[in-house]
Amino acid sequence: MSGTWERELDEAARELDRADTLAFGGVGLAGQMLPATEAYRRLEQGLREHPEAARKRVDKLLRKGSPAGRAYAATLLEAVDPAAGRAAWTWLRDDDGEFTTFSGCLMGRATLGEYAADRLAGHAGN
Repeated sequence: MSGTWERELDEAARELDRADTLAFGGVGLAGQMLPATEAYRRLEQGLREHPEAARKRVDKLLRKGSPAGRAYAATLLEAVDPAAGRAAWTWLRDDDGEFTTFSGCLMGRATLGEYAADRLAGHAGN
């Protein structure tokens, strides 16, 4: 039987797998935290507390997730393994899948390829 932390990692990965919005903090005037952002934070914590188990979920998300989910996965990889993160962004820069972005109150749209190119150039933040 899997532990609570394993179920939480699975739930977080599933949430990011279907994410259509990329936001690393609160959004809108109220600063509401999106479910995907909360899931990102759970996986981020999982990488610190259960690195091997969380990394497997992040790697799978990178390969099979939604465009926003793959961007979250590459960002997580970049934080724990900069070389793997750079390789992920390089691999994703030709992907034309689209998602919504939020930076505070500012909403936008991007393709995964555009976002990856910005990350490789050092322009996109989290």
